[in-house]
Amino acid sequence: MTRNTPSTSNCDIPLRRRNEEPRTPSESRLHPLLNPSKLNDAVDKDSMGIQPEAKTVPPNGDPPSSYRRRSQGYAQDFCQFLSDNPTVFHAVSSTKNSFENADFQSISERQASWDLQPGGKYVLTRNGSSLVAFTVGEGYKPGNGIAMIAGHVDAITTRIKPFPKIDTDPEGGYTRLGVAPYASGLNHTWWDRDLSIAGRVIVKDASTGKVSQRLVDLEKPIARIPSLAEHFGDIARQPANKETQMLPIVGLDGQVLEGGKASPENEERRETLSGSKPFTATQPPKLVSAIAKKLNIEDHSTILTWELELYDSQPAQLGGFDDEFIFGGRIDDKLCSWAAVQGLLEYTNTHSVTQRLLNHPTHTNSTINLVALFDDEEIGSLQRQGARGNLLPSTVERIVQSLNPGEDAAPLLSQTYANSFLVSADVTHAYNPNFPSAYLPHHSPRLNTGVSITQDPNGHMTSNSISTAITQRFVEKYNHDNDGNNTNSLTLPSTTTTGSRIRSSHEKPLVLQTFQIRNDVRSGGTVGPMLSSKLGVRAIDVGLPQLSMHSIRATTGSEDPMIGVKFSRAVFEYWEGVREEFEGAED
Repeated sequence: MTRNTPSTSNCDIPLRRRNEEPRTPSESRLHPLLNPSKLNDAVDKDSMGIQPEAKTVPPNGDPPSSYRRRSQGYAQDFCQFLSDNPTVFHAVSSTKNSFENADFQSISERQASWDLQPGGKYVLTRNGSSLVAFTVGEGYKPGNGIAMIAGHVDAITTRIKPFPKIDTDPEGGYTRLGVAPYASGLNHTWWDRDLSIAGRVIVKDASTGKVSQRLVDLEKPIARIPSLAEHFGDIARQPANKETQMLPIVGLDGQVLEGGKASPENEERRETLSGSKPFTATQPPKLVSAIAKKLNIEDHSTILTWELELYDSQPAQLGGFDDEFIFGGRIDDKLCSWAAVQGLLEYTNTHSVTQRLLNHPTHTNSTINLVALFDDEEIGSLQRQGARGNLLPSTVERIVQSLNPGEDAAPLLSQTYANSFLVSADVTHAYNPNFPSAYLPHHSPRLNTGVSITQDPNGHMTSNSISTAITQRFVEKYNHDNDGNNTNSLTLPSTTTTGSRIRSSHEKPLVLQTFQIRNDVRSGGTVGPMLSSKLGVRAIDVGLPQLSMHSIRATTGSEDPMIGVKFSRAVFEYWEGVREEFEGAED
């Protein structure tokens, strides 16, 4: 299936074709409050604290059809986001556009000062691959805290080398491309996939001399890494050499097939390194032509350099007999990051529309709500755009300075961090029924069930008893406000079936699951520990579950995107009140 092929899912929300205009926030299906034509329905149906008419859950425990329609709307929008944004640069650009379309003001680290105001909404990026967006509560007071959700938007991939030309194979006439794995890319799941090429291109305007970056996506399958048939015996079963045996083929060279000889590259590279030739002279001519054509660049010498990578061109889509699954690439960690972004957008719009339409003030928010999306998590976060860089602490420091002019920022900054809470949101491992021995009992999250708190006694995760109790309160308060019939916490073991606990409402309650790795397996890591230790904020690690982590294509539940959005909204909605409940709890 090519990227332009719409989903064959039974869901009635078709994927937008790649050549169509992107959706604007007013057309979004993610929440009725983002669509002006649905505001009346939203007021008395959703998110306003006005209880809708109760709907009976069918005897089989399935959620009502309205819930299914909503969850599949979120699922299709998430699939579209995955398919439209094959690289970290595309994902950040798209996310920034979403915030700007929702009236977030774009600011820059290069500005001498920021003029931030209570009630304001702001977004900034670094390197085109990391992003911070935040809102300032109307009732902000000096020293008030921040509700933060942090994730990463980079994904396991394969990068094209700076000098990707490889002499054409004389025996078969194949043209290949020099590539290198990013993190654990080029693993066994990359065999025999339809790969395309995308990334960012640095271009110089010939008339003005100004340099800019442009995003490119060739969309169609270009490359393939062919496996060796099993008939060849041991060599086909042994681990492949990523330098010599996992080179993608991108074409056939007719000259070689006719007895010609490929020209050596060494002389050209020496000349390029000395500056006597343009960058494009070092690159495969067909690759240069394809990129230039896509970007409508006639003078190839204006292309200064680029960062390109391979990606699986098959679009994300719903799967399963009842569309229970999402199959797609780059789910880690775009799932949690996308949910955090949509949660902030929905909370911001819900809060403002509630006050306007109901003509009375709700509880005035006095905190700052913030989403931070980082690059380079998969390779250790040590770049300036990674979580170990100064992007988040620098941003918070400038927020405090701008909102408190003339005040000593140092004690206010310390007070702000002490009153803040960080949710490190990264996907976690769903239970795989084919490998039950890999999991701990009661610590194996299910798809389409709930956010999972990830625990690790050796500090790979930030979760502890205080932050777990805080997170439980987010869920309790959300469930109470969305169904007044039951105020009990729904923090259930991962192996508990929740169907019998679904309330007689159009909403399923939020549920917390738990994941912890076995003692004989090393835990992975997240941005949580590095950020919480640097900022000194209380923090928890949570994640939505997925199968096949770090595979070129993975699986999550079709309800999980909406579950993640609802949880993110709960963090932003309730941190201020929950903080007051826990005042002094760990002093």
